[in-house]
Amino acid sequence: MGIVHTEITLKNAIDVGEVQRGHITEQEVRGVTVQALVDTGSGTLVISEQVRAALGLAVRGLRRTELANGAKQVYQVTEPVEIHWKDRDTTCPALVLPDAREVLLGAIPLEDLDLVVDPIRQVLTGAHGDEVLCMVK
Repeated sequence: MGIVHTEITLKNAIDVGEVQRGHITEQEVRGVTVQALVDTGSGTLVISEQVRAALGLAVRGLRRTELANGAKQVYQVTEPVEIHWKDRDTTCPALVLPDAREVLLGAIPLEDLDLVVDPIRQVLTGAHGDEVLCMVK
């Protein structure tokens, strides 16, 4: 299977909650749209320090993680990030790799978004079709 990238929008989930409470406007929500590497070998969302800062995410803690190259280090874990892909969204914390060259979209958010990699077309697709059957907000 080849390398798959997809466009996702990341938003500060705390900001989104503040909009719902009427404390800030939708325009004040910090967000970025990126081409993410779909990495089914990664557990979660991985972002760089630059993306963390752009989203204004606080660090909630630390996690010891093993990278694909076998390096084991302690990395920062952020407060929740909203991940938007087409008409789907989910929320999860992100792992911050300070020098990450690209955002990695890992297995846990992929599962929560109900997405799978189509190895023939090398794209993401809905595991049960491209339409979301129900949206809970």
